[in-house]
Amino acid sequence: MLLNLFAHLCVVLTVAFAVPAQEKRVHQSPDLSDHAHNDGDGYQYDHEAFLGKEEAKTFDQLSPEESKERLAKIVDRIDLDKDGFVSHSELHYWIKHRQRRYIEENVNKHWKDYDKNGDDKISWEEYKNTTYGFYLGEDFDDVDNKAAYKTMLARDERRFKTADRDGDRIATRNEFTAFLHPEEFDYMRDVVVQETMEDIDKDGDGKVNLNEYIGDMFTPEDGESEPDWVQSEKKHFSEFRDTNKDGFLDAGEVAHWVLPGEVDHADNEAKHLIHETDTNKDEKITKKEILANWNMFVGSQATNYGEDLTRRHDEL
Repeated sequence: MLLNLFAHLCVVLTVAFAVPAQEKRVHQSPDLSDHAHNDGDGYQYDHEAFLGKEEAKTFDQLSPEESKERLAKIVDRIDLDKDGFVSHSELHYWIKHRQRRYIEENVNKHWKDYDKNGDDKISWEEYKNTTYGFYLGEDFDDVDNKAAYKTMLARDERRFKTADRDGDRIATRNEFTAFLHPEEFDYMRDVVVQETMEDIDKDGDGKVNLNEYIGDMFTPEDGESEPDWVQSEKKHFSEFRDTNKDGFLDAGEVAHWVLPGEVDHADNEAKHLIHETDTNKDEKITKKEILANWNMFVGSQATNYGEDLTRRHDEL
């Protein structure tokens, strides 16, 4: 149990320090691909958006025939209502699902650690006992920072209750995903904002002043000069974050900061793929239309497959 709690703390610390301090609070969905979205230069962006980055690499190694065969099977999976068409909503759902695979893989990786009775659900008691069980009997008396552990337990329970939509204190896989990754779910938005406020609002007055805002990002060592980005952040605080110009960030202003409204990349990509392949302009695409444009959907190197084979033969 001690190891479980240590691992839990390590995850918290990793999340806190894995990115530059001034960026760690803002939850923005990454773009669907690191490649530029320019069809004139190729379809690598579309491939990674449609397949996910890792799967796109697999398709890169396939022949055109293999790519088309696999794509046909994927189309059948995307067509959820089995009406023979891929609608915008079905394609949008598919792309979002592919882009969230890393989250699902993270949840799956730890699922068995918490699902002790093997019922494919995780109760609050299972999570609490797995994470904090070593200390619960002693009420954290053996922990140096007793108050911090109690606060973390209370915070976890509050987040768990929010993620547990039906209130049965048992999390389904989707609810547990919302618990671990609340920034990905609209109904968890208030929890993300509340936790952010609690982290930064050191004097507990329910709002964030400039010193608290900067202090969350930068605490100078003795004799250390202030980095240039700190001045930029002070300017951002006064000019952009503090929208009502009262010198503080309230919960609403913090929400706009850490959960900014952003472009739905998956929605735009679904519209793009349908626009480019919907030959009869009925705003939905058939398997035939998709396979006719297979190189847009899959395998960046597949179009040069024959050329690559010739090159390998010449080398031999």
